Amino acid sequence: MELKEFKITVLPLRAKLLNYARKLTDEPEDAEDAVQEVLLKLWNKRLELEQYRSIEAFAMTLTHNICIDMWRCKRNDTLSLDIVQAASPTGTPERLLEIKDEIRLMHEIIDSLPNLQRTIMRMKDIEGYETDEIAEITGCGPEAIRSNLSRARKKVRDVYLRTIQERKERRNEP
Repeated sequence: MELKEFKITVLPLRAKLLNYARKLTDEPEDAEDAVQEVLLKLWNKRLELEQYRSIEAFAMTLTHNICIDMWRCKRNDTLSLDIVQAASPTGTPERLLEIKDEIRLMHEIIDSLPNLQRTIMRMKDIEGYETDEIAEITGCGPEAIRSNLSRARKKVRDVYLRTIQERKERRNEP
């Protein structure tokens, strides 16, 4: 399927996919992200789309699955705080607040990554996908996946350590 045919066949589905994604997500931005990811996947699979009886049904299924994955990630984020609290029931409220603040900082740092790096990092480190699976889903080669994952982890580590150091320095200032 060439660009012209893709524009005629797939792009008109965007509004319908967006409406469906909005019903499945909490945030309009999440729905936009999900549909954008679906369109990217459809574009990457454009040469194989003719084998599907209904491209629309395939697109709707992709949208559904991506929205469910997004929901699971958010649910896991919420559960992580519950796990921290359960793991340290004797922790002081101050320590629990520090842990919650560190988790929020990590989420902010990860959210600030470029989209591809953020996606790869979440798929590998949170959702447990293998490199080959991520390569198939994103359309990137395994080397590109490893490289992006390495860059993402390095950036998260560097920003986290720098932020923690800055906070310590601010606390020690008179």
